Amino acid sequence: MIFKNLQLNIDVEDDFFNTLYPLRIKKLSEFHWTPVEVAKLAADYLVAKPNCKVLDIGSGAGKFCLIGAASTKGHFYGVEQREGLVKLSQRIAKTHNLNNVEFFHSNITEIAFSDYDAFYFYNPFYENLDNSLLIDNKIVIDEKLYFTYSEYVENQLKKTPVGTLLVTYWSMGVDNIEGFDLEFTAYNGKLNFLEKKF
Repeated sequence: MIFKNLQLNIDVEDDFFNTLYPLRIKKLSEFHWTPVEVAKLAADYLVAKPNCKVLDIGSGAGKFCLIGAASTKGHFYGVEQREGLVKLSQRIAKTHNLNNVEFFHSNITEIAFSDYDAFYFYNPFYENLDNSLLIDNKIVIDEKLYFTYSEYVENQLKKTPVGTLLVTYWSMGVDNIEGFDLEFTAYNGKLNFLEKKF
């Protein structure tokens, strides 16, 4: 019902979508997973043409990718270093026959951005700076990693071709990558829509 509604462009409440998740994952939603309305806006912008390949940088529980796959004609790819979250995302996609979404258990530094057309970035490295809202204790948390990962993402995005689309959510700093211009913004500047211009 959730994904059918998304396919038919019927509004889905965040609490309703989160019923897909176990309680522990559901409780993390407010601080770690993209709200449904935000995910739909971002996915609509990023899928500029059918079969567009969208990478979610740090896909967590897969919420953005699952919503994007159900509500657009794009192909969504989530990279996540927590294996348990990858398996959970894969299970939800398989159960609901979402064939245009894939999840990878990997570190972002092992991903070549040249394989994708558009990118979604919801501050995936922030745990390394503020450990008061950790998802779990399954990965190494270190302030240096925040800067290592951020620098890798910035360098990869700089190499993307003109016309590449990027959406950032709660991600100060990533909005200022050389070559990307802000097209428009929403949610008081928290959600930003950018395009590579040079």
